[in-house]
Amino acid sequence: MDFKRYGLRKEEYEAAVSALGREPNECELRILAVMWSEHCSYKSTKHLLRHFPSTGEKVVLGPGENAGIVDLGDNLGAAFKAESHNHPSAVAPYQGAATGVGGIIRDILALGARPVASMDGLFFGSPDHPVTASLSSGIVAGVGGYGNAVGVPTVGGKTVYDECYNENPLLNAFCIGLVPLDEIVSSKTARPGQLVVLLGSKTGRDGIAGAAFASVLLSDDSKANKPSIQIGDPFAEKLLIEACLELQSKKLIVSMQDMGAAGITSSSSEVAAKSGVGMILHFDRVPLRAADMEPWEIALSESQERMLLIVDPLHLGEVQAVAEKWELDCAVIGETNEEDSYTILWHGTEVASFPAALLGDGCPPRRWPSKKPEDLEKNWHFDMDSLPLPKDWNAALLALLETPSLAPKEWIYRQYDSMVQTNTVTGPGHPLSVLRIRGRDSLLALVLDADPWKCALDPHRGGAETVARTIRTLSVAGADVLGLTDCLNFPSPEVPEQYWALEECIRGMAECCEALNCPVVSGNVSLYNETPSGAICPTPVVGTVGLIPSLEVYLPSGRWKEGDRLFLAGPCNSSLGGSQYLLSLGHRQAERPLMFSPEGEADFAERARKTARMKGASSGRALAGGGLAVALAKDGAESSRGARIALPVPTRHDVVLFGEGGPRALYSVPVGKVPLFRTIWKGYPLLEIGRVEGDTLTVEGAFSLPIGELTSRWRVR
Repeated sequence: MDFKRYGLRKEEYEAAVSALGREPNECELRILAVMWSEHCSYKSTKHLLRHFPSTGEKVVLGPGENAGIVDLGDNLGAAFKAESHNHPSAVAPYQGAATGVGGIIRDILALGARPVASMDGLFFGSPDHPVTASLSSGIVAGVGGYGNAVGVPTVGGKTVYDECYNENPLLNAFCIGLVPLDEIVSSKTARPGQLVVLLGSKTGRDGIAGAAFASVLLSDDSKANKPSIQIGDPFAEKLLIEACLELQSKKLIVSMQDMGAAGITSSSSEVAAKSGVGMILHFDRVPLRAADMEPWEIALSESQERMLLIVDPLHLGEVQAVAEKWELDCAVIGETNEEDSYTILWHGTEVASFPAALLGDGCPPRRWPSKKPEDLEKNWHFDMDSLPLPKDWNAALLALLETPSLAPKEWIYRQYDSMVQTNTVTGPGHPLSVLRIRGRDSLLALVLDADPWKCALDPHRGGAETVARTIRTLSVAGADVLGLTDCLNFPSPEVPEQYWALEECIRGMAECCEALNCPVVSGNVSLYNETPSGAICPTPVVGTVGLIPSLEVYLPSGRWKEGDRLFLAGPCNSSLGGSQYLLSLGHRQAERPLMFSPEGEADFAERARKTARMKGASSGRALAGGGLAVALAKDGAESSRGARIALPVPTRHDVVLFGEGGPRALYSVPVGKVPLFRTIWKGYPLLEIGRVEGDTLTVEGAFSLPIGELTSRWRVR
């Protein structure tokens, strides 16, 4: 049997033969090849993901379900997850991005949660690359077009430009929903004698083998042989959302699964394996868009807007009535039994049969060779004496603010409806997004972030820094951290240096999560993100969720008031390693990011939350890309106020102003609150650096810019 033509490795084929006790037929081989692809099986990363802490006081559901759920109190949970749709977005930007949004919404829906907000992680190539404009405009239009029509607000995200993403953009979609804890739907609750029901759109050839396509390098050949990209229909998804939530509220379904990667096969076999039941599927009963589809095509179609339901026979009539009300196709395509088998029939003839757990858990794991890059440490030894101070500080700051990754992204989020559902308190363009929870004082706080440049320089430190940045932002706003989801975007694991970077990033992230009590409740791995011209930087994307007790204690950024004192909370000895400043000067691989400090981060987070809860400041912003200088510029522009600042420190001004990393924040404090503020931060590095006054932002010995000019120059993009 020529198993290689289907994408299986020799050891995988042998494992299948051993499990089946015979040679698999062609249909079975095609199914196994997709289900055992990297995208579906996580065969290269399962053992690494065990490093992540996944339990905690607020964790209701951790990894293993469609999404994670954290407890918001009083019987309400927040379900959230991030998912990649990178390769499809590279070859069909609009539909790739749109169906990425639709898929993550259905992951949340599958738990019985109503989707309330989305965010996106967008990683584009250099603006001057010939295809970046078309790829980025198509992806942004796809995110907006789907999210706006389906009625789920896009409230924030992260956008990065870098040459490593040339022709290989990344689209990471995040969604969060709310669900009563006593109404959660699980994939583990099917029992023998129940019906397998397909609800939603008809099945076509779109997306067949899409999961396998996402598990290979993005070469010209792969683009030419790409599967038919999924076509999204947000209006059908809206109907599907309402129908599924009605079915759940009436307790008419036993279990529910989204049909994402690998379609019917993935969703149905997962329910069978997790519930410990057998399943028989009749593919001739599946509503089709193309009459001549073969069984393997039906098995692996990734047609959108479909859900798999497990239904008690007594409730079938009521389920069909709800489907008819919402004008959705509804077909019984199978049944569960007490056997340990997963069988596909075609007009009564068996075309495929597996042990129930084989498809999801039977793939042999892959542990690739791992090797630390030989030139890694050489990059850390950067001669700062060779870096001249700016001759024109004003020009240096403006140039930094106008770099594509730091510049405002109005052109993107103006295409998004961030206010639909009317729960958005703080939307796109801010360090975090904040949502009302209907009927409650508490607010949901969301942050999506990434720092691929630090991860490229030192994967362990960069991974920890990526997680820490999200937690700092939430803490400064006054939020208790509940948990996070991640999207691990990396190049091929078959290159030893690249696999080492993957291992180290995960270890760094896990170390930070453990130290700061931030469990990882869901996530996604996307490998093979590279083209013949190069690999992406290690790009773990982190979406962290917190809870702010009330609007009264929420501390926003950009709210300076005349006469406020400005404080830098945190050490001045930051690093230019992986900073936006060095990148803007052409130093991509120079100096080392700061080491993660568990004690310092925990101390900072506690004091930051206390500052917000005790109303000790007018405004707060955790330092991130561009360091203190960019934080001052953003806060000044958003407040429409100037400030006079002195930096009484011996360190080079460029390091203090542009350095990044470590637990640090810029605070604006009313004069009357200064004693309280100092008491809160006593024992932690704290420096009063100036006061809010006038209409010019001045740092003595560095830049001086009128706020009007700063705002106009910054906001042009």
